[in-house]
Amino acid sequence: MPRSRFLAVLAVLAVLAALAVPAAARAQSPADAAGCGSAPEPAFCAAVRGVRAQGWPEQSRSEVMASHGMVVTSQPLAAQAGLQILMRGGNAIDAAVASAGVLSLVEPMMVGVASDLFAVIYVAKEHKLYVLNASGRAPTGATLAHLNALGYHWDEHNWGPASGMPTYGILPVTVPGTVWGWQAALKRFGKLTFREVLAPAARYAEDGFPVSERIAHDWALPNALPLRQCCTERDPDSVKTWYVNGRPPRAGQIFRNPDLARTFRLLQAHGAEAFYQGEIARAIVAKSRALGGSMTLADLAGYRGEWVEPARTRYHGHDVFELPPPSQAWAANEMLNILDACVGRWVPGQTLASLGPVSPQYWHLLVEAKKLAYADLYRYNADPHFAAVPLADLLSPAHAASLCSKVDPQHASTPAPPADSELSGDTVVLSTADREGNMVSWVNSNFSLFGSGITVPGYGFVLHNRGALFTLDPRSPNVIEPHKQPFNTLAAGFVMHAGRPLMTVTLMGGDMQAQGHAQYLVNVFDLGANLQAAADMARFRHSQIPNALTLEAPLFDRVGAQLAAMGHTVTSIDGSSVGGVQTIRFVPEAHLDRPFAGPHGSASGGYYRAASDFRKDGQAVGW
Repeated sequence: MPRSRFLAVLAVLAVLAALAVPAAARAQSPADAAGCGSAPEPAFCAAVRGVRAQGWPEQSRSEVMASHGMVVTSQPLAAQAGLQILMRGGNAIDAAVASAGVLSLVEPMMVGVASDLFAVIYVAKEHKLYVLNASGRAPTGATLAHLNALGYHWDEHNWGPASGMPTYGILPVTVPGTVWGWQAALKRFGKLTFREVLAPAARYAEDGFPVSERIAHDWALPNALPLRQCCTERDPDSVKTWYVNGRPPRAGQIFRNPDLARTFRLLQAHGAEAFYQGEIARAIVAKSRALGGSMTLADLAGYRGEWVEPARTRYHGHDVFELPPPSQAWAANEMLNILDACVGRWVPGQTLASLGPVSPQYWHLLVEAKKLAYADLYRYNADPHFAAVPLADLLSPAHAASLCSKVDPQHASTPAPPADSELSGDTVVLSTADREGNMVSWVNSNFSLFGSGITVPGYGFVLHNRGALFTLDPRSPNVIEPHKQPFNTLAAGFVMHAGRPLMTVTLMGGDMQAQGHAQYLVNVFDLGANLQAAADMARFRHSQIPNALTLEAPLFDRVGAQLAAMGHTVTSIDGSSVGGVQTIRFVPEAHLDRPFAGPHGSASGGYYRAASDFRKDGQAVGW
């Protein structure tokens, strides 16, 4: 038999043999096997976890350490893209944009090119922090009268900052700031251009990538288009772009987005102008008009973000910097101030460290401090160009001390009459650092999963829905107005010590962000945890408006009953709603074999330690 015919016969036999394998057996291949929680569960789900050889036994992994640079994101391909930029001569700012670009493809429910961006950037040669606000502004036609005429009204029984606004569809879409922010950061502090830093994102969009596990879990489009009689349906352009054969991609399934690759190629060739003035802008406005939106070409062409001053407080000898209004991040500063001023009064002779994280009272005090900080946040936070936010007074030690008497150390408080809404949202955070000592704390977001649910056809991206956080209460400083930035849940922080950079602070997830930042910093500065242990420790999430407390299951099992006895409405949850940490710490070191020029340009240099939250698919990588 000729060799070619023999090989052909073998190939046919191989196919027939594969088809003869029972379907149940084929389903057990590692790539296709059902996960824990499915029916039936794989046998490994009954296994017990092993134990670390050193350190905290519950820690998920070791910190990552490197001396030349570090990138930490919620998806490994994005982290590796940023690391490649560093290794090719780019700096931390270049790496942040490259990683964010890839995340817009591989974690598209959380972030995209038509989203919001904030960043805190430490520039080593200037020994200075810069804060970038590239969040969206309401379009020209976004007036209270317009929303009222469409049937949307403020609910006096719902006192939160987002009362009355629709969540999905075209109405909560604001002018996107991300692309402007990417370019502004690169032009001011980067070494590279869009052509270089967006190359990995464009390549993955064209070639495809296997969808990772947690991201596959989160991959679900919202119903965004109203029907004539009732209810809603998904945007057909979104289904075409983001689903495979009408369904969300499974973990391990290859996903491609050639339309988004087209957008990246346009940005590479023409910069932000392609988005705000060119063909992408025209496509955005066409989609908006088709759905009854009010965004104009002038709104896009006139968009500008801004460089702003951070909110600042001092906690246990460290200077903590967070985003100012309209971001919620400054509530983390106030929460830390309250703990600093009040814990000694609430439990004389005790500290958070002496109470410890197995004490119900420890958690009670953290939650009560959060309630006080968020009461001020919800009362005052708004676009500072439209409303006076008394930030200096709110972050003063005197104000924190004045709040101590509002807490009963033994009983839960009720911050306000219960209501139904809360500030949910979904986000990516990332951190980068380079051999020059530059460090970046970065938050980029669609707000809700897949934002508005509206996709711009031919360009492969969703429009974000941050405008859902406006209120229709005409008396509120956060009431919707044209060209105004809404209350924003995004948070990015940075810690300095003795004038030197110490660490980025990032933790994503709607109204979890400010309270999560404070919990994370307490883990590090009060409890002495390393970055990875601090990320791995169980967290709470308190929703201010319904006054509902949730605890990750192991923490609930330990202290839930006691907190309920103190008056908290408390339930057990998994880790999906407590956010994800992606953070870097700089460690000065005078005796490295090959020290880099440290943050002060000195020969002493140092190295980086980093942590990526195990609740996400992410990775910390360095070189």
